[in-house]
Amino acid sequence: MKKSLLFVIVFGLFSTAYSLDSTNVNSGSIVNTWIWEKSIGGTSNPYTATPKTAGFTKKVIFTPEGRVITYKNDVEIRNSAYEIGKGIGFSDQAEHDLISFEGKTYVIENLDNQNLTIVSNNQDAARSIFKR
Repeated sequence: MKKSLLFVIVFGLFSTAYSLDSTNVNSGSIVNTWIWEKSIGGTSNPYTATPKTAGFTKKVIFTPEGRVITYKNDVEIRNSAYEIGKGIGFSDQAEHDLISFEGKTYVIENLDNQNLTIVSNNQDAARSIFKR
């Protein structure tokens, strides 16, 4: 019981100490408009999808207020909250920056001033690549 209480207290301290202002990964900020360039399936489901092959464009906007707005062919289809934090990656069991939105969690594989690559944090490990 004491270990559980201690774990909850420590988890609470670390989770409240992590600010959305510190979401920079490799000098980039998630807050911006990102245009979908392509998605690549994982080992169990290999595929490549692009706006041309999928037949639609996709854009996501991460706001400073912790919202993500998703557009398909310039029509808003979702508006939900997102959270960024540290966590363990499924594929390598190492600590990474993770982002959760629309009911899924992703490893932030690459984030700089022009590029965002996120990888599904599950067995499939599908990768989505966005550009500013």
